[in-house]
Amino acid sequence: MFPLSTVLFPGSQLPLFVFEDRYRALVQHLLDKPEPADRLFGVVAIREGYEVGDRGAHSVQVIGTAGELTRVEAHDDGTFDIEAVGRRRFRLHALDSSGPYLRGEIAWLGEAGSATTAEIGNDAITVAATALRLFDRYVASVSELRGRPMSPEHGTRSPDVARDPVLLSYELAGSALLTLRDRQELLEADDADQRLRILIGLLGAEMRAMRAVPSLPATEVGRTSWSPN
Repeated sequence: MFPLSTVLFPGSQLPLFVFEDRYRALVQHLLDKPEPADRLFGVVAIREGYEVGDRGAHSVQVIGTAGELTRVEAHDDGTFDIEAVGRRRFRLHALDSSGPYLRGEIAWLGEAGSATTAEIGNDAITVAATALRLFDRYVASVSELRGRPMSPEHGTRSPDVARDPVLLSYELAGSALLTLRDRQELLEADDADQRLRILIGLLGAEMRAMRAVPSLPATEVGRTSWSPN
């Protein structure tokens, strides 16, 4: 397990610099696995405490995401630069800190893969279309205030993402400039329909605030980017 001051969504990319002994041991453990697809570790947002230091995280959120290790650069001093991509959500039932790194007892949650349009239903498709239109307006507003595009990747999303509310809900949730609490709420949503409805409310509130007092959102989420791969 890797407690962090961020929320990882399925499909989001996560770059990390690993320097603490316990997380260096975790990375080495993952590298010892012969199959790359088995190099999974749990990412949970810290509720109280810190990412580093002797005190560490006092408590963590119970809903997290498994990240798959996709790139590792080892350094001579034993540290690593790594990248991971979010795969599946889980519920954390227990933590074990007795070993060289944190281990957790988890249960996998739903939405492990994409559903077809026929399986999703027309209501969810309508909500997805509304969320996408609102997000495009939100990106335009943030980009105008910044004086540069909010995200170089915006507008190049996979056609599969545009058709699939599940993938779309995670992409938009991972791309919006939201607080840690808001991002955790989106991660915990039961399904894409609920996640998109929450996101519509959050984006609407952000846009109203930007119109009232022209300024950028308070939170800059620079740690993650979204990938459908």
